Amino acid sequence: MARQKLRVRLKSYDYRLIDEAAGKIIEAVVTSGAKIVGPVPLPTRRRLFVVTKSPHTDKDARDHFELLTHKRVIDIYNVNARVLDSLQHLELPAGVQVEIKT
Repeated sequence: MARQKLRVRLKSYDYRLIDEAAGKIIEAVVTSGAKIVGPVPLPTRRRLFVVTKSPHTDKDARDHFELLTHKRVIDIYNVNARVLDSLQHLELPAGVQVEIKT
């Protein structure tokens, strides 16, 4: 029984890792014979953290830290058992969060 569509969402703090993971997923899906759309870059989430340098004096002296979360979406159409098997046995780099929805 073939499903119509899978949506793969990728999240990472490093854009190079997320692009490498997206490339591996695309290569695995294309070789198994499904149609693919993506990777579509989603807006990057930017979180800023402001920390005072000294706990007791000089409130004007602060450090600024930034955490960027990069996201990509890949849609896979005409999914069959071969595609699912290739996605399950895929070796992705550490630091990439993968979420698969039907």
